[in-house]
Amino acid sequence: MSLCTKNVLRRIVPGLLLMSLLSSAAWAQGRIATIDLVKVMDKNSKREQSEAGLKERLADMEKEFQNMGTDFNKAKDEYQKDLAGANDQAVSQEERDKRKRAAEDKLKYLRDQEDTMRQYRAQATATLDEQGRRMRENILGEIRTLVNAKAKTAGYAMVVDTSADSAKGTPIVLFNTGENDITETILSQLNSTAPADVKKADAKKDDKKDEKKDAKKESSK
Repeated sequence: MSLCTKNVLRRIVPGLLLMSLLSSAAWAQGRIATIDLVKVMDKNSKREQSEAGLKERLADMEKEFQNMGTDFNKAKDEYQKDLAGANDQAVSQEERDKRKRAAEDKLKYLRDQEDTMRQYRAQATATLDEQGRRMRENILGEIRTLVNAKAKTAGYAMVVDTSADSAKGTPIVLFNTGENDITETILSQLNSTAPADVKKADAKKDDKKDEKKDAKKESSK
C-alpha cells in the first residue's frame, strides 16, 4: 500500500467512524421513550385505593389511641381523688391507708399505660410506614412491568423518567419533544385494571372538576 493511499485512508476512516457514531446516536435517540412517573403515580386509581385503605387504618389506630387516652385521663382523675382521700383527716387511718394503696395502684397503672400508649404510637407509625412503602413498591413494580412490555413491543431501547431530578435537585431531562411519551398509555393500562368501584369514584371526581370549571367560566362572563 502506497504512502499516498495510507494518508487518504487516515483521513477518510475517522470521518466514516464519526458518521457511523452520529447515525447510531440518532438511531438510539429515536428509540428512546419518555414517561412522567410522578403523574403516573399520582393519577393512577390503585394508588388512590391503597392510600384510602391506609387512611382508614390510620383512622382506626387514632381512634384506638384516643380510647386509650380517655382511659388514661379517667384513671388520672381517680388517682387524684385517691391521693386527696389518703390525706383526708376526716376519715380513719385505716381508710386513709386503703386510699393510699389505691392511689399507688393507680399511679403504677398510669405509668404502665403511658409506656403502652408510647409503644402503640411507635408501632402504629412503623406499621403504616411499612405498608406505605410496600404499596409504593407494588405499584412501581406494576408500572415497570407495563413499561417493559410497552418498550419491547414498540422497540424502545430506553424509557426515561422526565419527572426525575438529580441529586442536586436539578431536572435530569432538560428538553423533550414528547414525541415518544408513553405516560397516558401506561396510566390508561394501569387504571383499566382498577376495581369498578374505584373507577366510579374517579369518574365522580372528574365530574366535580368539570362542574367547578364550568362554574368558573360562568362567573367570569
